[in-house]
Amino acid sequence: MKNTVREIAEVFRYFEEICEIPHGSENMDAIADYCLRFAQENGLRALIDGAKNVVIYKSGTAGYENAEPIIIQGHLDMVCQKREDIAFDFEKDGIKTYKDGDFIKAEGTTLGADNGIAVAMIMAVLASRNIPHPPIEAVFTTDEEIGMVGAKKLDFSVFKAKKMINLDSEEADVLTVSCAGGSDFKLFVPTDKRVVHGTKVLLEIDGLKGGHSGVDINKYRINANMLAARILNKAKKITDFNLIKINGGTKDNAIPFSCRAELAVDNAEKFISIMNDYISDLKNEISDREEACLINLTAGTEDDFEVLTPSDRDKLIYLLLTTPNGVVDMSAQIEGLVETSLNLGVLKTKPDGIVMRYALRSNKASALTFLEDRMTAFAEYNGCGSQISCRYEPWEFKKDSPLRELYSKAFCEKFGREIKVSAIHAGLECAVFAAEIEGLDCISVGPDMFDVHTVNERLSVSSATEIFELLCDILKKCK
Repeated sequence: MKNTVREIAEVFRYFEEICEIPHGSENMDAIADYCLRFAQENGLRALIDGAKNVVIYKSGTAGYENAEPIIIQGHLDMVCQKREDIAFDFEKDGIKTYKDGDFIKAEGTTLGADNGIAVAMIMAVLASRNIPHPPIEAVFTTDEEIGMVGAKKLDFSVFKAKKMINLDSEEADVLTVSCAGGSDFKLFVPTDKRVVHGTKVLLEIDGLKGGHSGVDINKYRINANMLAARILNKAKKITDFNLIKINGGTKDNAIPFSCRAELAVDNAEKFISIMNDYISDLKNEISDREEACLINLTAGTEDDFEVLTPSDRDKLIYLLLTTPNGVVDMSAQIEGLVETSLNLGVLKTKPDGIVMRYALRSNKASALTFLEDRMTAFAEYNGCGSQISCRYEPWEFKKDSPLRELYSKAFCEKFGREIKVSAIHAGLECAVFAAEIEGLDCISVGPDMFDVHTVNERLSVSSATEIFELLCDILKKCK
């Protein structure tokens, strides 16, 4: 679109300015102030709330004054990761970007194109006098990366729109129309201890692929916590040991790639010799899926150790062997979509018991409720405590979506091919908005980004340009 050449340049200028401002999750003050200054400089009305969410309003352009308003939305925070060999303070330092062919990259850190490029695109639309559009309610939410915290605290009475474009997707050829809802489930296993004399043996599992508990759950990657349980169960059958502690995983929503268990045994050399044969067979069994898996047993010091009672050790192993985990159900509406799943992401030994933390997901609200009920029953029957927190509703697929049809048609006209209409088994803020705004017609789109949330994150310049042009085209057609 020739009339957007200046605006395209502005997109990347705004993105560079955003990169210069520290804006990791829970560090929102400076980036929120930047948004407010932008609104003031462009003569636009803006609101900010206690969670630092910013809403900016712009009237419809000539001929669009009475058109239905539309929400355009992105989030302000980024995931902060860096290489260990660089000195960088995400609280103070700006992201250092550079161009590599068609890509914008960062020097040793995450780039924050998720979701800084969305904020930049929206600002370019708001600042422009050349792009025809209906009344816009631009929403910049905070702390999306740590549980959609900002979106959940929004006052939705400030919106009049019944249509919304979310710009938090990462594949230009994909139009997202549904996402999973979710909750965090904590299961607490109370334990008693006793003191035994023996030699410590360390069981270490590492090198598994792990992954995102939504995006990667259907790839059937090995869960390190459950693999550890399998090894301990075998050890219980063929030899004798006591369990000092076991810890695996760091986040509910990440498939754990490592786990460590400390054991106390009478004869460490004999124990390791017996178990190494089984471990060899186990590694061979899973090598086609987990070729980099490492499982090691290492003897430590001889001493007195506080360990779980035999009955509590056996109960924990039973729970880990029988717990629901992974894909529960596939969608009958959208081919290939995981509809319901859960992930045992964290296993942690506490002084008074063992904590097992799960991420529960479903693209249907009723199925999510049933999964919570199922896990609660599992906990209660086994004499364990449980807690459900951080719940958010799914964004369910709508059979009738004029905005979806409009975007699909515009994409085909621009690129000469059909867009892939898809759903994701992960969370998007669309779910929060759809739950609060009755009858909301919502889509999620975005440019090509790769390796987000890692130090290899990169943004395609050409794709960002094309998606911005398409966004402008959609706004022009919302008359």
